[in-house]
Amino acid sequence: MAKTEVILTHNIVGLGAESDQVKVAAGYARNYLFPQHFAIPLTGANKRRIESLKQRRAEREAHDLNTMTDLAKGISKLICVISVKTGEDGKMFGTVTSGMIADQLKTQFDIVLEKRKIHLEHPIKALGEHEVELRLHADVKSTLKVRVESSTPPVDKSAVAPVVEAPRTHTRAKRGEQQVHTSERPNRPERKPREKSDKA
Repeated sequence: MAKTEVILTHNIVGLGAESDQVKVAAGYARNYLFPQHFAIPLTGANKRRIESLKQRRAEREAHDLNTMTDLAKGISKLICVISVKTGEDGKMFGTVTSGMIADQLKTQFDIVLEKRKIHLEHPIKALGEHEVELRLHADVKSTLKVRVESSTPPVDKSAVAPVVEAPRTHTRAKRGEQQVHTSERPNRPERKPREKSDKA
């Protein structure tokens, strides 16, 4: 596949930032980067634009750093509450992922954060409070408190018990009645052996 060198004019995740010179597939450059104005061909004339692109990049990165530093200070004071379904034993169905945390941050606090910036070593599998690391910027890290609560109403065992016991006592009564009937019937056969023993 033919490669071509381009100068990026915008920050593209996974590829580079403004003023970076990168090699990409010729078709990718021709069909996507150039039409979208995300890059320009690497030519002598375009090389002169690198300085202005570097300046714009520095301004954007400084702005990003300030924004993320402020966000880190604010977000560390928040508690993100996530409701999950649980079984009767209190165990969660499924797990809490970084995507779910990102969705709740947007819903509860109107904070838009990419899920890749929410660093979970393992998905959360237990109820309670958890501290989650946020990698907001190359130079900015923060922690977010996540409280996982059960959305399943607790089962009141004392209220359920009589309902469960009622049919059992009812069936026991029936069985007791049957036992009375069956115990009356064997009395007659018991007399016959006694009569035989009297004859003997």
